[in-house]
Amino acid sequence: MKKSSLLLMLLGTAAGSAVAQTNVTIYGIADVGMVAERGGSAGSVTKLTSGVASGSRLGFRGTEDLGGGLAANFVLETGIAMDTGGFNQSNTAFGRQAFVGLSGGFGGVTFGRQYTPQYATLVMADPFATGLAGDAANLMPNTGDAASRMNNAVKYVSPNLQGFTGELAYGFGEVAGDTSASRQYGAAIGYANGPIAVRLGYHNRNNDTATVKNTSSAKDTLLALTYDLNVVKLHLGYGIDKGTNSSPLRNTANPYGSLVAPTGSTNSRDLLLGVTVPFGAHTVLGSYIRKDDRTGANQDANQWAVGYRYAFSKRTDLYAAYARIKNDNGAGYTVGSAIEAGSGDKAFNLGIRHTF
Repeated sequence: MKKSSLLLMLLGTAAGSAVAQTNVTIYGIADVGMVAERGGSAGSVTKLTSGVASGSRLGFRGTEDLGGGLAANFVLETGIAMDTGGFNQSNTAFGRQAFVGLSGGFGGVTFGRQYTPQYATLVMADPFATGLAGDAANLMPNTGDAASRMNNAVKYVSPNLQGFTGELAYGFGEVAGDTSASRQYGAAIGYANGPIAVRLGYHNRNNDTATVKNTSSAKDTLLALTYDLNVVKLHLGYGIDKGTNSSPLRNTANPYGSLVAPTGSTNSRDLLLGVTVPFGAHTVLGSYIRKDDRTGANQDANQWAVGYRYAFSKRTDLYAAYARIKNDNGAGYTVGSAIEAGSGDKAFNLGIRHTF
């Protein structure tokens, strides 16, 4: 059976459940924009792209009251390519999220494919929320393998305790005979009170496989801080990335045609400074990111980005953004967006997003 037919069958089943049960919600985002990329060795490209600000998606979220303050929860979420009608996340049926779990006064425990605690920390630090041309993930890693999600994961989220929250996650490597190979684990702790919010995230990925052993693990630590002054919101992020794949390149195809193809840093520090300026239906975004490569290659990079959003309503907005990266000593970082890695050191976006 083709994947498209299988997905339609699954969506039909879920939609039927939504009719029968009022605790199932269908939700999604439709996001499409024009992207102009410049600076790559293959030349300039202008295209229509899905998921520039936020990945386009269709999801099903459900909750069942089990009594005594206990509830069962699930999420099934697929990535949609608005420009072609296809699927994102490697054409998987529910590649964005797929998990089930229990929640109550103790917090929540979920099992399946889900976001890492580290990724939520990066989203908080970034004024662009890891989307548009200003996406912090252009220079800062989402997790140790440049993905924002973990497969085969068990995740615990604590209740809010006087402003404090916490998360723990463990992803099984599922390599026979080696319990540590390909495993991942992460954690985060946060605090929010009035205008200030702070969060510390950590992620560790074992790079060993069934055939490759004794590699160094990717270890990423990120501190995020925001301070809301009403007229402007200040953003700060500081990251420490160590080990193989701790800060991989988004575009690994040697986008600048260097004689020696660049590789991601195995020891770097990341600094993000940003602002969000709301006024009425308008929001202006800005950020600066410094990638400090501490290996012998010294392949540093700097990114400057500006953006703008106009909200027609709570669900629909227009957006525009521009970002530029300066690569040093043959570094190969590119300006991408929420979904794409990008092909050059400059990019402009203009698009529309609707949330339902």
